[in-house]
Amino acid sequence: MPSSLIQTFRAFAHNNAWANHRLLAACASLSQEEFEAERKSFFPSLQQTLNHVYYVDLFYVDALEGGWLGPRAWANQIPYPTVAELKPAQAAMDQRLISICNALTPEDLDGIVRVNRDTRVQNERRDRLLMHLFQHQIHHRGQAHAMLSGTTVAPPQLDEFFAAEEAPLRASEFAELGWTEATIWKDG
Repeated sequence: MPSSLIQTFRAFAHNNAWANHRLLAACASLSQEEFEAERKSFFPSLQQTLNHVYYVDLFYVDALEGGWLGPRAWANQIPYPTVAELKPAQAAMDQRLISICNALTPEDLDGIVRVNRDTRVQNERRDRLLMHLFQHQIHHRGQAHAMLSGTTVAPPQLDEFFAAEEAPLRASEFAELGWTEATIWKDG
């Protein structure tokens, strides 16, 4: 039987959290100076790029939860100056997104999410907003991955998507996250 769209969103949410876990674990090996160092990218450092991922996640996850935080999400553009501070905050944000996706119903996907843009309210279908959020995360993690390539720390592989035969290769990271394969591929 083919996977449902709901299952696909659940898998994307878990894959997002796993990629953030891998990337931030690699960044934890950098000195603070390397984390803050100016590099070529849309945001000029790993610190700024990964904090951007966090606060944009906050913006959209809050809206998906029915909140009204809006642009206050990025009032502080570096809410977590160190990897040690950012990693648990991003993990908590990733868990909020997983919870949203775990609770989805087919009716929810067509539902409208009201997004506070400060000067206007954006009304967006939930499925479109989720796809936008996942694409945003992938885009900026790719930039961070490229910046990490310019350091002494090898960037982790981020282009995997839970191939069944590769489950043993990710088992230890899943254990760190408190997951099993069944956590992601559950029915319903």
